[in-house]
Amino acid sequence: MNAAAAPTDPPGPAPHTTREGWAAFVAQQPPRLDLLDAERLAELDQADRDAYDERRLAYHARLVVVATPMIDQIVTAGRRLVLLNRGQDTARRGLVVTGASGTGKSTAIKQLGKHHELLARRRRTAPGPFLPVVHVTVPPAATPKVLAAEFGRFLGLPLPRSLNQVNITNAVCDLLCELGTDLVLVDEIHNLDLTTRVGAESSDQLKYLAERIPATFIYAGIDVEHGGLFTGTRGRQIAGRFASVATAAFPYGSRPQRDQWTALVSALEHTLRLYAHTPGPLARLAGYLHQRTGGMIGSLSHLIRGAAIEAIFDGTERITRATLDRVILDHAAEHPRTSPRAKRANAASVGTG
Repeated sequence: MNAAAAPTDPPGPAPHTTREGWAAFVAQQPPRLDLLDAERLAELDQADRDAYDERRLAYHARLVVVATPMIDQIVTAGRRLVLLNRGQDTARRGLVVTGASGTGKSTAIKQLGKHHELLARRRRTAPGPFLPVVHVTVPPAATPKVLAAEFGRFLGLPLPRSLNQVNITNAVCDLLCELGTDLVLVDEIHNLDLTTRVGAESSDQLKYLAERIPATFIYAGIDVEHGGLFTGTRGRQIAGRFASVATAAFPYGSRPQRDQWTALVSALEHTLRLYAHTPGPLARLAGYLHQRTGGMIGSLSHLIRGAAIEAIFDGTERITRATLDRVILDHAAEHPRTSPRAKRANAASVGTG
């Protein structure tokens, strides 16, 4: 085959911080894959079997987003705010989702956005272009112009270098008002440092956008309550308009909490597509899984998905404690900063899980 004609890998999905990427995320259905029965599996030649296993690997790399109580709380709070803000010309209320890394902040606000957009599009009767949700992230050390440009980039606006902050901001606000946007998701808000001049000016830019665009603004960031977002004159303005929801590691102290965690593990286990794994073993390892992940939903998802891929790689087609032990997690999960007392409590929970 001529090198020039050689097939290339398809481009990866567009990021959710672009209009095309967000639309693809909203339209994305939960991954589905039915296991072939033993007879049909035996009929596959090696090439077809490899292709089938590749589909299973891709399936487990994604899996589904399991609704947690925290996701449900944030979706409900966001929907309530959107309804309350309708018809408000000024002083619209917002929501700040704050917590440690890996506690599901970004997942939660994106699920809120997806839920809202699907509902808004079902209810839409007017003709013409419609964009109910915008999703952007705050770059490190973002200036007001860079922040406005992030909105422009999501919309796909041409942004020549000659455009100044005012030009970009006006173009963004005019277009979002025209498109009927009523929910704006702003992630990585901790990148705004209100103690610096640039951070303070960028905060003012967000406030101005919120005044110009008749939408509910949802912020998400790492421990923003300790980063100065609610302090000082500007911080007090934010605190006076934004409610806050704190995400945290999944608790495991009481029986109801352990039951909720086990139900979450069981829900993930039922999504597996492995030939020798029947639901049950992971639920019985709930205590171990909580200890390994520190109750972090992101770490739990990574651990189970990684173990499923390992089970396909090694041909065992089932997940055991040994399989889980071989999956390396993030540094925070592998090196938790816990007191001796907490470690003893975690060790005890493994035996009761």
